[in-house]
Amino acid sequence: MRIFRLSEYSLEELNAILNTLNGYISGEWFVFFLLGTGLFFTLYLKFPQFRFFRHAFRIVRGKYDKDGDEGDTSHFQALTTALSGTVGTGNIAGVALAIHVGGPAALFWMIITAVLGMTTKFVEVTLSHKYREKAEDGSIAGGPMYYMKNKLNMKWLAAIFAGATVLSAFGTGNLPQSNSIASSIEATFGLDPKLTGGLLAVLLGFVIIGGIKRIANVTEKLVPLMAVVYLIGAFAVIFFNIENVIPSIVAIFSDVFSGSAATGGFLGGSVALAFTRGVNRGLFSNEAGQGSAPIAHAAAKAHEPVSEGMVAILEPFIDTVLICTLTGITLLSSGVWNEKIENKFQKTDLIVLTQKYDETNAEDIQKLSIHLDGNEKQPVYTGNLNVREGIITNSVSLLHARSLAEDIKVFQEGNLFSGTLNVNAGKIKFPEKVTIRGKSLMHSSPLTTEAFKRSFLGDYGQYIISIGLLLFAFSTAIAWSYYGDRAITYLVGAKGVIYFRIVYVLGFFLAAFTDTTIIWTLSGITIALMTIPNLFGILLLRKDMKETVTKYWKDFDLEWGEAKELPIEKKKAEVE
Repeated sequence: MRIFRLSEYSLEELNAILNTLNGYISGEWFVFFLLGTGLFFTLYLKFPQFRFFRHAFRIVRGKYDKDGDEGDTSHFQALTTALSGTVGTGNIAGVALAIHVGGPAALFWMIITAVLGMTTKFVEVTLSHKYREKAEDGSIAGGPMYYMKNKLNMKWLAAIFAGATVLSAFGTGNLPQSNSIASSIEATFGLDPKLTGGLLAVLLGFVIIGGIKRIANVTEKLVPLMAVVYLIGAFAVIFFNIENVIPSIVAIFSDVFSGSAATGGFLGGSVALAFTRGVNRGLFSNEAGQGSAPIAHAAAKAHEPVSEGMVAILEPFIDTVLICTLTGITLLSSGVWNEKIENKFQKTDLIVLTQKYDETNAEDIQKLSIHLDGNEKQPVYTGNLNVREGIITNSVSLLHARSLAEDIKVFQEGNLFSGTLNVNAGKIKFPEKVTIRGKSLMHSSPLTTEAFKRSFLGDYGQYIISIGLLLFAFSTAIAWSYYGDRAITYLVGAKGVIYFRIVYVLGFFLAAFTDTTIIWTLSGITIALMTIPNLFGILLLRKDMKETVTKYWKDFDLEWGEAKELPIEKKKAEVE
């Protein structure tokens, strides 16, 4: 019997198709739609992310809690559960990727995205909490699908959102996270990915089978722990390179409207690249507008949905304004972001150009910079590369990780390779067990790992990243398991949750030793399919949102008599 099996070439084709689809669904219009929604509500609600910030901390501390509040978790547990879903690989790898592509200014746009996202989170969490339900098993079920069904009467839209949430639970919170953990642990400690996957899958199953109460108990301890571990490593880098901190901060703001000039191995970054990458990574990191965090917050004990919305204001601030900024300063102050470092070249980051380029030649640098921006492509190579004892003898240039590669060596099973490599349209067709090493820029988590070595801890700093990735990615998997099971509850009822959890744990194990490139691409599509209906829904409910906020302050003033201490408008004409 013949068994159908996708070839590597077919997988690449499928990935290319998904990338194209992702480009249409979550292209520039999507970025402006998301930012525009945040800006609209910021103005419409008169900058709630600033006016209610102090009040949000009081709520988290439980100052206004009541014994009769209905829900499954406390405000703090809901916050840490939501943070465990957002604080993850985006804070370690996402910031590094944004700076790698767009330069220091990309960090500025990540911060701006977070500030607007604070308002978006406030709105989506408030509305989701307001229209939550009690599931048939007695647990609280909430999220954007419930306001779409109960208020907008758009069950079809709610079903699309819930379906996308289930897919995104695997594409965002499960498979890539498991693969990232296993790869990092193998690189640092040499542990077999299957063993890592098996151990963590058992632990994951133990946590999520217990439902939201056990999840909340774990995340309220795990999130502060991983924050402390990461902060120790980051400040060790910053203080070790203290003389570079001020110049790094200056570069973040000075390059915003001019773009980042070529420096070191960095070939330059345009204003447009800094903007798009900064916004894109910022959104990936804090998930404002995606509709995921409202599912966690809907379970919180609260008699007023606005109070839980205010708690959510803190999420993008902690996740992006604090943690991502800290990561960015470690990358910039350590100098690794524009330094060529010895590494194994990744196939997807490698392209062969038809001629030799010289980094000391300003004209060549300009050509390569424009090529990377996509405005005017340089000719790519097609043909055979002749390799003699690891050295490529053709007069070509290799671009790896957006930099001109140096000291290139070709290996096969650890030995210097001699033979030919076939190249089609700039992409090398690698024979079995052939790898290429050399000096080039790095990005994502390997770049952050290098930065953490440039500290008082020396090479031991890399263990901070390995432990950080383990805690961050594992906590993300925990949070997304809950998002997925609430979506399953909406679609088929509580009876389907146990089956979802079993498949979720199994997928977490298998992904530890399976290529998840296509999953990451699919993740981008499912994120957009969650975000678009969510933004559409909250815009339709803008008046409902304003009325809910107004009523909250009126009731608060009557009950607590503290309105004069808070940044609110007491006159109806001012708050409408």
